[in-house]
Amino acid sequence: MAIYSSDHFALPLPDWHRFPMAKYERLRERVERSGIVSPGLVLEPPAATDDQIRLAHDADYLRRVVSGTLGVEEARALGFPWSPQLVERSRRSAGATVAAARDVLGGEPFGVNLAGGTHHAAPDRCAGYCVFNDAAIAARAMQREGRASRVLVVDCDVHHGDGTALIFAEDPTVFTFSIHGERNYPLRKPPGDLDLPLPDGTGDDAYLDALSRGLAEAVDRSRADLAFYLAGADPFESDRLGRMAMTKAGLEARDRLVFEALDLAGIPVAVSMAGGYSADIDDIVDIHFATVRLAVDRQSRRAPAGVSG
Repeated sequence: MAIYSSDHFALPLPDWHRFPMAKYERLRERVERSGIVSPGLVLEPPAATDDQIRLAHDADYLRRVVSGTLGVEEARALGFPWSPQLVERSRRSAGATVAAARDVLGGEPFGVNLAGGTHHAAPDRCAGYCVFNDAAIAARAMQREGRASRVLVVDCDVHHGDGTALIFAEDPTVFTFSIHGERNYPLRKPPGDLDLPLPDGTGDDAYLDALSRGLAEAVDRSRADLAFYLAGADPFESDRLGRMAMTKAGLEARDRLVFEALDLAGIPVAVSMAGGYSADIDDIVDIHFATVRLAVDRQSRRAPAGVSG
């Protein structure tokens, strides 16, 4: 039973870069200070292997990433400069979601990646700060290991999970559900199994109503025995890239809805943090920490598989 953090594998970004890399370290420190898990249970994850990454990504794309030979347009779409640290961090972030999924399928009460949610990474390309699609890699890894048959991806990042939709477009064993900003990034949104686009300025009540209906449909249609929850902080009202109007209380209610729906259906869930771009990093950390706390609190109350009470 662990929470996985890859913040020690930070990227060497220029001072002007707008990506809030410091949020990962601050979130880990907040979790450790809080005492919501025992000391020593915030762990450094293993790196995803080439074999695992190729379950979701083309071999030639992996080669370009590892060798630093991404094209100019690819690098621009990614938004990060290439470096060996970029490769290692991307492997670790994907490995964290693999480890979290193994934990919950092995009977542990929760599985949390303090990073991840890299849903713009497609089979053959990177985009939007996403190199390897951690949920897709972990889903396929769990299926190959015989731990899961049918998988549900619940994507509550404010941006559409286009990479995930492309990876699983022809795969009926993985159901992709994305609730996102209709006019937000990316411009082209390939259809997933269930997409709920919302207008700019959507607030708590309208969002939670749509999410409740979407969850009911996704759980019913997916018939999943494993879920991945991408708990983006970017629907928050002051997020620079979100364009939504949700409060912290609304986002906590969102998390609670997701966990309750999956608990009721008996579906174990691996959680990753996904996006968050508020100018005040403390806001991002507050939102992600609330997700982690709820995951630990709710999942730790679930009886292990095969136990009734």
